[in-house]
Order: sequence, then C-alpha cells, then structure tokens
Amino acid sequence: MKGFNLSEWAVTHRTIVIFLMIASLLAGVFSFLKLGRLEDPNFNVPAMTAVVIWPGASAEELQNQVLNRMEQAVQELPHLNYVQSFSRQGFGGMTLSINGRQSSAELKELWYQARKKISDRRGEFPAGVQGPFYNDEYTDVYTSLYALRGDDISQAELQEFAEHVKRRLQTVPNTNKVNILGEQAEKVYVELSTRRLAALGLSPQAVFAAIAEQNQVRPAGAVDTYNDRVFARIDGSLQSAADVAEVSIEAGGNLLRLGDIATVTSGYEDPAQFLIRHNGHAVLAIGVTMVPDGNILTLGRDLEKELTAIRAELPVGVEIEQYADQSKVAEQSVWEFEKVFLEALIIVLAVSFLFLGWRTGIVVAASVPLVLGIVAVLMYAFGWHLDRITLGALIIALGLLVDDAIIAVEMMVVKMEQGWDRVRAATFAYTSTAFPMLTGTLVTIAGFMPVGFAESTSGEYAGGIFWIVGMALVVSWFVAVIFTPYLGVVMLPNNLAEKAHNDPYNKPVYHRLRRWVDFCVDHRKSVLLATGGLFIAAILGMKLVQQQFFPTASRPELLVELRLKEGSSIKATEREVKRLESLLLKDEDIDYFTAYVGQGSPRFYISLAPELPNPAYAQFVIQTGGLAQREAVRTRLMTLFDEDQVFPQLRGRVLRLEFGPPVGFPVQFRVIGPDPMEVRRIAYEVRDTVRASALVRDTQLDWNDQVRVMKVRIDQNKARLLGVSSVDIANLLQTALSGAPVSQIRRGEELIDIVVRGTPEERARVENIGDLSVFSRTGGVVPLSQVASIEPVFEEPVLWRRNRHLQLTVKSDLADGVQGPYATQQIWPSLQPIIDALPPGYELQQGGAIEESLKANKAIGAVFPVMLIVMLMVLMFQLQSFSRMFMVFLTAPLGLIGVVPALLLFNVPFGFVALLGVIALAGMIMRNSVILVDQIEQDIAAGHEPWQAIVDATVRRSRPVVLTAAAAVLAMVPLSTSVFWGPMAISIMGGLVFATGLTLLFVPALYAAWFKVKRAS
Repeated sequence: MKGFNLSEWAVTHRTIVIFLMIASLLAGVFSFLKLGRLEDPNFNVPAMTAVVIWPGASAEELQNQVLNRMEQAVQELPHLNYVQSFSRQGFGGMTLSINGRQSSAELKELWYQARKKISDRRGEFPAGVQGPFYNDEYTDVYTSLYALRGDDISQAELQEFAEHVKRRLQTVPNTNKVNILGEQAEKVYVELSTRRLAALGLSPQAVFAAIAEQNQVRPAGAVDTYNDRVFARIDGSLQSAADVAEVSIEAGGNLLRLGDIATVTSGYEDPAQFLIRHNGHAVLAIGVTMVPDGNILTLGRDLEKELTAIRAELPVGVEIEQYADQSKVAEQSVWEFEKVFLEALIIVLAVSFLFLGWRTGIVVAASVPLVLGIVAVLMYAFGWHLDRITLGALIIALGLLVDDAIIAVEMMVVKMEQGWDRVRAATFAYTSTAFPMLTGTLVTIAGFMPVGFAESTSGEYAGGIFWIVGMALVVSWFVAVIFTPYLGVVMLPNNLAEKAHNDPYNKPVYHRLRRWVDFCVDHRKSVLLATGGLFIAAILGMKLVQQQFFPTASRPELLVELRLKEGSSIKATEREVKRLESLLLKDEDIDYFTAYVGQGSPRFYISLAPELPNPAYAQFVIQTGGLAQREAVRTRLMTLFDEDQVFPQLRGRVLRLEFGPPVGFPVQFRVIGPDPMEVRRIAYEVRDTVRASALVRDTQLDWNDQVRVMKVRIDQNKARLLGVSSVDIANLLQTALSGAPVSQIRRGEELIDIVVRGTPEERARVENIGDLSVFSRTGGVVPLSQVASIEPVFEEPVLWRRNRHLQLTVKSDLADGVQGPYATQQIWPSLQPIIDALPPGYELQQGGAIEESLKANKAIGAVFPVMLIVMLMVLMFQLQSFSRMFMVFLTAPLGLIGVVPALLLFNVPFGFVALLGVIALAGMIMRNSVILVDQIEQDIAAGHEPWQAIVDATVRRSRPVVLTAAAAVLAMVPLSTSVFWGPMAISIMGGLVFATGLTLLFVPALYAAWFKVKRAS
C-alpha cells in the first residue's frame, strides 16, 4: 500500500500509540461493564390482532358480515405479508402480519393506518357488533411475572391487593408497563324464574326497569343563593348486592321486595374468559415489562428489592411468588456464552504462543484485548447489548480478528530473519500486506451482509452478526497496522537478525509442501477435475443433510397445550386442567408450573407465539430442574397423552421452547377453497397421507367437528297475534340462559354490572328451553313452545381464513430427531396425487417451519446481488484485473466440500444459522485466495519466473494461512456444543479445514491453469 504508512507513523510516534492502547483498554472495560444484558436480541413482532364481538351471531355470519369487511380494508396496506382471521360463535378476530424488518416507527404507522381503514368500514358493520379491540404490542416481553395468591380471601379483595402491588412496581426505575392478568370482573347476579314471574304477573322488563330507575345518576337541580350554589342529590343508588335485593317492585297493586322473588348474589364473570392457576391454585398474575434499552440485570435487582418490601406488607394468607424472571435467565445465558468466549480466547492465545513462540505470541495475543476493547466502546456507543447474537458474533470474530495481526507480524519476522531491522521490517509489512489484508477483511465482512440486511424477522433477529463481526474485523485491521507494528518493534527479539543469511523456509516441512505444490501445479488438470468432482459430490450430499429453520432452545421450560373439541366450555377445560395439575404436583422433576385457561401464556420469552382466546384451550408452562429433567418430564407427558386413556377428551401437546421467530406446528399443509365441506374432504385425504409418514406424529386439523346448536324457529304469525317479536324472544333467551346487564354499581373506581338471568335449573338443561315463559306486550304469558319450535342442528364452530380464502390446516408434530423442513420435503411428493385431483378454486400450500425458512432464505437471497457486487468491487480494487478477480471469486463456493461431510459426520442439520456460516465461509476463503494471488503477483513483478513464483509465494504464505485457519477453527470448538450456534460453528470448521488445503494446493493449480503458466526450461 503506497502513500501514508500507518505502521511507520506508529513506530515513530510511540508515546501516542501507548496512550491510545491504554485508552482503548480502559474505555473497553468501562463500556463492557455498562453494556446491557439480554437473553435474546429485541426484535419487532410485525403482527397486530383485532377482535370483534357479535353476540348471537354464528361463525359464518361473523365471517361474512364483519371480518370480511375488515380483511378488505387492511389488504390495501403496504408491506402486507398475510391476513388471517378466525370466526367463532359470537366472536372472532383477525391477525395482520407485515413483512419483517420494518422499524418501530414504520410499524406504528402501519398499525395506525390499519386502525383508520377498519374504522372507515365500521359503519358497515351490523347492529350489535362490539369492537374491534386491537392489540399491537406483541413486541413486549414480560421481564418478570408474579403469582398473587389468597386462598382465604375473595377474588375482589385479591384484586385490590394486586392493584396495590401494581402501583408499587410501577415506581421501580426502568419499569415500562405493569399489567394484572387473569382478573375476574365482579358481578351482582339476580337469578329469577320466568315461571314465577308469570305467576306473579311480572314481566322481566318490569324487573329491569325497577333496578335501572333506582340506580340512575340524574340531575336534580340546584339553587343559587346570595353566596353560593347548592345542588340537590338524590339518594338511593345501589352500593352492594344487599341494596339490589331491597329494590321494590310493584306487582298487582302490591310492593314486592326483589330479594323475595329472586336470588341476589355477588359473584364474578360467569362463564370466565381467562383463568390463571399456579401450582394448582387460582391466582392473579402481575407482569412487568422493561423500558426500551433498559438494563435487565439492574431492573431484576430493583424488582427483587421492591418485592421484598411488598411481601412484608401483605397480610397472612396472601402470598406473592415470582415464577418468571428474565433477568436471571439473561444473566445465566450471558455467563454461559462468556465462558465459551473465554474458552475460545484461551484457545486463540494458545495457538499464537504454541506456533509463534512466546515473544511473537504476545504481539499477536495483545491484539485481542485491544480489538475487543474498541469493539465494546462501539457497541456501547451504538446501543448494542450482550445477548445470544452479539456474544456469538464476538466468538466468531475472535477466530478471525487475529488473522491480520498474524499476517503482519509474520511478515515482520521473515524480514528480520533476512537481516532487516525492526522498524524497517514493520514499515515493509505495511506496504506489502496492508492493502491485501484490508481487501480480505472487507471481503470477509461482505460475506455476512445477507443476514445484516435481510428484510425478514429472522434477519432482524440475527442481523447483529454482520454488524458486530464487521466492526471487530475493521478494528482488527487498524490494530494490525498501528498497534501490532509497535508491539513488534518492542517485543520481537534482536537475535532474529543473526539468521539473516539463513533461509527461514529451508526446513523439511517446507520442502515437503514445496513438492506438493509443485506436483499440483504440474498436474493442474487432475487437481481441478478432482476438486470439481468433490464439489458436485458435496452438492448431491447436501440432500442427505436434514433441513432446519431454527433449533430448539436449551431452556428448562416445557409448554403443554390442552385442546378440547371446538365448542367446549371453559368449565370443561378447567376441569381437565385440574386433573393434569394433580399429576404434575407429584412429579419430582418439576419445580413449579402455571396453567392458563381460555388463552395462552403471556409472552415471557421472545419467541413465544401468542394464542388467541379460545374457551376450549389451556396452556401449561412447566419449570423443570434442568435439561435432563425437562426431557424426562416430556417423555412421561407424551406417553400419557399418546396412550389416550387418562385424557381421552382432549389433545395434549408437549413442546420445548424454540429459538427464532415462532412457527407453530413445524409441519403444516393448508387446504384452501370456497366450500367448507369440500375443504374438509380434501383435508381428510391430506391428513391420512401425512399420518402415514413415520417422520411426524399427532397429525390433526385446526378445525373439524361441527357443534350442536338449538335452532329456535319462530311462527311469526302466532307471535304477532300474541304481540311478541323475534327481538322479544331473543332477549328472553339471552336473559334466561346467559344473563343481561341492566345497571351498574359504582364503587370507587370500579363499575360492577348487575346481571339478571334465569335460575340454575333453567340455565342448566337445554331441553327445557321450550318451557320458558314468553311475556307479550299485551300482558299475556305463553310457553315458548307455543310460538316456536326448537330443534337441534349442527354448524361450524370456527372458520379460519387466510387472505380472505377459507383454509383448513393439517398440522403435525415431529418424531424425535426429525426437522420440520426435512419432514415437509419428504411428505410433499406423496401429496402430489391429491394436488393433481384438486377441483378448480382449491389449493394445497406448505406452512410451518419450511414456509418460514423459505421466507428467511428468500430475504437473504435478495441481498446476494449486493453482496456479490461489493465482493467483486473490493477484489477489483485489489487485483485490478478482470481475469484475476473472477479466478479468486470462483473459489468462494468450494468450502461446501468441507461443510457437507462435517454436517453429516456430526449429524447436524442445515438451517438458517448454518446457512449464515456457509455464506460467511465464502468470504474467508476469498480472503486467503486474494492474499496468496497478490503475493504471486508481487513475486512475478519482482522478476521471478511465474512457475517458481507460484510455488515460492505459496510456501511463504503457508504459515500465516495455516495459523489463521487454526485460530479460526479452534476458536469454534467451544461454540460447536451450543444448540444455537453449533451448526454454524461446525460448518465453518469443516469448510475452513478444507479451505486451508484449497488455498495451498488448489489455488496454485488454478492460477497456473488460468494463466497457462509453464515450467521454465
């Protein structure tokens, strides 16, 4: 590199360099201690839900009249991925998914536009529709979850304590939101019999009016006196269930007390919408989220301190227990990675000392803390945290950041062995290696570009790899050309000059290498053909490697899902939950567990997919003692559900937590079409075919069985003669069966509904509906059966749609040791006969892990052209020749020859993370190739004969090539045992081992063949 020589400046301005080194180390230590800790990096969840309620509507009516209009509105949004909706009896919802990698500001704008567009269509909804109710805060992850329990107090009192705890936790620094989960709305129930009302000559409307009129807040006027204004206040508002029971009702000229003709009780929402149970007890959950960019470890300590104070204030019988603590999980996860990092650091330093000697080893080893210190400063300045991705990226960079230092100090040592003084050797190292090193560094960084700029959620999750590795490698180049020369001048021994007249490459190992290189150059065609054959074999062998999206997490939690048949009540679901609780309480491998009835767990883990409300669904989060205990509990539970004897009424599913974006069932096939019955028929065929595969287990449909409905067919002529309308009958049934709110008790900040409903006997037996008394507007009373016939019919309990097309999904879990994308690929050909026979308008699509994997790979592929252009541009600046540029570029994919055998040997699947390793490997290979080609060109330019230049340059570059490869490969060894990073580490290790031989044997043969080099006569 010509022009200003940084190494020369460094060795002539030693005081400044010493100052910069000390400043880098001190600032690095300070920044490292200040860096936040997280288990996983924060990323935006590009999803929003909107739920609507339409009491009395069927799933089909809700879909056609409400959800269809909402779907039409949001399909105009930009960056739309898909719209998925479900409709159940009386309520439904829509999930809006946006293409990944949108910023928080862009997502907020999209959610605003979605709300606005749906609101524009709100006037087209039928009367009686409530909502939509939106949730666009899925990015929030609960830092801490607490269970508040009070077995001997009422639910209302427990909720008062929960509010007190909430207010206290809101004062803790770095706390963002504090939510109370599982609250049950308090109600006052007035239960009366329609038969008794008929006997008394009372209509339900008279009861409604009596309660509402006594409890209204109405203006009673005011008097303006000479000095002030005095308001009149009407007494009589209802404050409790006892007050409601004292309400007077006029019947036949007599006053009756409401409590004498009805049962008035104080209770809670019935049926409940959402229940939370912890270790077999009903509890309220309190969830805390952290402010953006907060320090989770600091927040965890502050919350623990506040919780200690709160426990001291709670009365006997009220307990609070923390059952999710992300601060401890993050601390443990970061420490495990820090241990791996220290192991990799020791390995890199050992390689330096072992192969370079202690003085030269110190020069190289000193570059590691200097680079890491500056990187820590940059991470702190740009707001990065220490998490799974950034720490893994630092470990990857650790094996690469010594490359430049090794190359620079190696050149110094060679020149000093040839008799040069240390300053001159340091200066020459810069002029001869700085620009090739920079080129190699930039090419290596470019290999990580696809993950850094991929427009997907997976890219956003793992994108830190590019930025951290890029920063580390750029800093390592500056350290190699500024600090390393200075350290070399200070540390390298003076006696190297005594070897000035000795050839440092006159050793047996170099003689042997020289013969091998000479042989490969001489038999270049055979070498090229053999390499090409190995590359083709590697491509074919890739079919034997299982495909994967993201691996299973190494956390001790298990998720257990219970699904009853559609249409099941939440009471039936709670009954099954209690039965499973009795078994879990006896399991010694379980520390504790929490059950969520009616919907899924709150998001305590970043990759957890939220489950929409469903009374037939429950989810357990089980905390086991460790990974061994987790697997033992999982095996027992899976056996329990597979035997189908203890829980025959439900489907049980046992899940480990997953890394990366959530995918749901790993194997999914969506049947799409207009007619529910035809879609169901096709789905049955798909289910039977999928179920026959040994790769999957527990194949099921996401909706199937129809549910019973009591159809009330009104004789409109009879009804009109009696002065009864369809609305009157609907109101009667709603009041008698479910209850109707007629007023509210105002207690402090609370509003408590007063609900009038039928007696338990009238509500419990469906066959007695015809005996309900219908009150006409003229005062007459007749049984419902005289104006209507009641017959049982069946209808769809739930309908799912995707992009406004009806869908029925065939879903499967995996057999142990099988990956989702691999299973889908193997099953798909067996579905071809069904696909060929599909009627017009029907379609079968792949979903699950393979769909998300293809999206992530497509997003990476979209960045490939930019990556290639950057690589070619960097190579052109260095090589300044189209021919040499393309020659070096051809070596990029050959690392696959080493990757495939490594994956097969260690039985490691090829997924998103491994793909990143293979892409980055291409940059590493080109880095070595470009440095070698540049050395050959320098020797030829110096007048050496081309054949001899190829051989000599390869021999001279062999030691730094082997050392840098050894450092990179051995630094990956601790990372290879990581569940998350293991596939990438093994891919890079296998690829680099082959790439070292590729650089030393294949590249010389390729160069000789490319430029038709002949041996001198």
